[in-house]
Amino acid sequence: MMTALLIAIGGFLGAIARYIVSTWMNKKSSKGFPIGTLFVNLLGSFLLGLIVGQGISSGFYSFLGIGFMGAFTTFSTFKLENVQLRENKKHTILYPYLAYSYIGGILLAFAGISLGTL
Repeated sequence: MMTALLIAIGGFLGAIARYIVSTWMNKKSSKGFPIGTLFVNLLGSFLLGLIVGQGISSGFYSFLGIGFMGAFTTFSTFKLENVQLRENKKHTILYPYLAYSYIGGILLAFAGISLGTL
């Protein structure tokens, strides 16, 4: 029961943090590029890699890794934005967004894990 509570509290805080950071970043972009979602997902990939690399305890991992980072990053918004960009034929935004998200996310997760194991 305690694990579920830690995940719920972390998720609550992660969702609020995602909203604040994503909204702040999107205000800086006027070209239609979903910079807010890209930023939180790339930052989340790095931070989760760092958490995993450090091998933190299961209780703290439940709170921070599963709860906070799970709610901070957003796969559903990422997919919705991809569909919207495709439907609006904004391929010059869609393709870089896909590349930055997937390639950048993987590279930053590896970087976080590597840094966490130092």
